[in-house]
Amino acid sequence: MAQKKILVLCTGNSCRSQIADGYLKYFAGDQAVVYSAGIETHGVNPRAIATMKEDGIDISHHTSNNVDEYQHLDFDFVITVCDNANEHCPVFPSTAKKFHHNFRDPAKAIGTEAEIMEQFRAVRAEIKAYCKKFVAENL
Repeated sequence: MAQKKILVLCTGNSCRSQIADGYLKYFAGDQAVVYSAGIETHGVNPRAIATMKEDGIDISHHTSNNVDEYQHLDFDFVITVCDNANEHCPVFPSTAKKFHHNFRDPAKAIGTEAEIMEQFRAVRAEIKAYCKKFVAENL
């Protein structure tokens, strides 16, 4: 069976979409090719890298990509992980099935470093559960 192409979209391709990208690759294995992008590019958040490393997934090599770079690809699935991306998502000329889930933005967390990392872990757990379920139901 051909590999499915999945695009994960967020505002800045910095945290949530990067975490989802990591988990989708992990759960899908060779069943899918996963891309992530943002409407803007903010670079990969160091705390997103750190929180994923805690769960055994290395996203330190990921890059922050603009959605325009992928206009030529025919995706099977487009997943928006924040309301902003969902509302401003460019129209893809494809038959992609669209999914949306608004995850809280851990980059907006405030407090001590420990409190901020707790919020990153909480969002990571939500995204992990979502990605596991997505792969089980759609691949």
